Amino acid sequence: MGEFDLIARYFKRPATRSPLGVGDDCALLAPAAGMQLAVSSDMLVEGRHFLSTVDPARLGHKALAVNLSDLAACGAKPLAFTLALALPGVDEPWLEGFSRGLLALADAHGCELVGGDTTRGPLNICITVFGEVPAGAALLRSGARAGDDIWVSGTVGDARLALEMFRGTISLRAEAFESARERMEQPTPRVALGQALRGIATSAVDVSDGLIGDLGHILASSGVGATLDADATTALISVDTGNLGREVLRTCALSGGDDYELVFTAPASAREAVMQAGLGSATRVTRIGRIEADAGLRIVDTAGATVSQRFGSFDHFI
Repeated sequence: MGEFDLIARYFKRPATRSPLGVGDDCALLAPAAGMQLAVSSDMLVEGRHFLSTVDPARLGHKALAVNLSDLAACGAKPLAFTLALALPGVDEPWLEGFSRGLLALADAHGCELVGGDTTRGPLNICITVFGEVPAGAALLRSGARAGDDIWVSGTVGDARLALEMFRGTISLRAEAFESARERMEQPTPRVALGQALRGIATSAVDVSDGLIGDLGHILASSGVGATLDADATTALISVDTGNLGREVLRTCALSGGDDYELVFTAPASAREAVMQAGLGSATRVTRIGRIEADAGLRIVDTAGATVSQRFGSFDHFI
C-alpha cells in the first residue's frame, strides 16, 4: 500500500469546514464573523509519550485528545485538525485501530480532519488543531488575581499511578490498574467545560505535565502566588490505591502528568457560576486553593500546616 492509498483508506473523509477537504497542499479554514482562530500543536513520540504496547485505538484517541485539551484550556470550540504521521511501515490492523480511535473522538467534538502528511520513520504523531473563540473571550494564563479560587476539573493522579505500575515502583489491584491505565491512555478533554467557563474563569491551563508545574505557568504569567491544599487534591484520585502511602499519593496527584484536566482560577464571588459550569458540562469541579499576591507556591495540608515534601513536574529536557 502506497502513501496516498493509505491516506485514502484510513483518513480521507468529507469535510464541511474546509472547501478543499483532505488531499490538497493546504487546508482552507474561515472562522465565523467575530471569532478568532485558536491553534495548538502536540507531538507524541513512541517511547517518550506512549508505550509500544498501547492499544492503537486508544493511541488515536489520545493523540487528538491532548490537542483538544489545549483548546479546552483556551475556551475554544474545535473546528478541524491536521495529522502528520511517521510510520515504521504499513501495518493495516494498527492503522485501522488508530484511525478508528482518532476519528471517533473527532466526530464526538465535530472536529474535522482536513490535511497533514505521512512518511516512513520511527512512530511519531503530530497533530495541529484549530478552534474558534469569540474575539477577546479566550481563557489565558495571565488573568489570575489575588483572592481568586483555584479549581481543577475531574480527577488527577490516576495516570501517574498507571505509569508507576508500569515502572514497577508501586502495586495496585488489577481492576484499579486497568482504571488508572484507561485514564492515562484515553483521557477526556474538557472541551465543554472550557467553553462554559468563558466570562467566569480569570485564567486556565490544562494539566499535561503535572498540576504543580502547569499551575506554575498561571502564577508566572499572572505575576501572583498561591496556596494549594495537597489533601484536597489527593482526594481527587479516583482509583482504589490500596495501602499506598500519603507521600506517593501526593506525588501522583500534584506532580503526575497526563491528566488533561483543567486547572483554572475564578473570583470567590463566582463559585456558584463555576459549579453551574461544571454541572452544565457534566464535569466535576473542585476548589483546591487560592491565589495570593505574594509570589511563590505554598502547599499545605487540610489543617493549614506546610507540607515539607518536595514536588516536581515533567520536563522533556531535564
